[in-house]
Amino acid sequence: MKPLGQSFYNRPTLEVARELLGCELWVHERKSVCVGRLVEVEAYVGEEDPACHAHRGPTPRNRVMYGPPGMAYVYFTYGHHWMLNFVTEKDGFPAAVLIRGIEPLEGVSLMRRRRQVQREHDLTSGPGKLTAALGITGGDNGESLRGPRFWVTRSRTVSDERVMSSGRVGVNEGHERPWRFFYESSPWVSKYRLGSKAFRQRMISGRAA
Repeated sequence: MKPLGQSFYNRPTLEVARELLGCELWVHERKSVCVGRLVEVEAYVGEEDPACHAHRGPTPRNRVMYGPPGMAYVYFTYGHHWMLNFVTEKDGFPAAVLIRGIEPLEGVSLMRRRRQVQREHDLTSGPGKLTAALGITGGDNGESLRGPRFWVTRSRTVSDERVMSSGRVGVNEGHERPWRFFYESSPWVSKYRLGSKAFRQRMISGRAA
């Protein structure tokens, strides 16, 4: 199966974020591969977005966000978590989609060894959890999403009736923007199911209700 092309990511970030739900992320490492279906994502858009890393302009840390779409932006946070983002929109405009939750499909035994947890639903139900399970680190920053390390493929389309949006979580400003999208019934959605301000809304015709 071919990975999604650069044109998929070179679009408005909210459109990309919504359409990433149901896609599959493939992570290759030597002779092993781990695959997970995206069930929760969160959008960050430009220097005008107070929650975006690019809010104060370009820095060595966020330089990948200013690069071409279809790249992995990986950064370290909270002292011990790596966070995986997909860079979106045109080259030079900083925007990305944070990957918050995946449903494990392949390589589950390897994910278990890395995470050392018993319940499968705890493996990848959060942005820090999934990077640990998939073996993603800062060395992956700037990698292409079209191989050889990462592939993102379109697997299934999640109907609007099953997709929810909410405010973003874990941010001090801009949390009220309903730019977090998740698959309502998935047990691999992170524990912040209602968003930071405890509101959520159903998607209608690709837009928030």
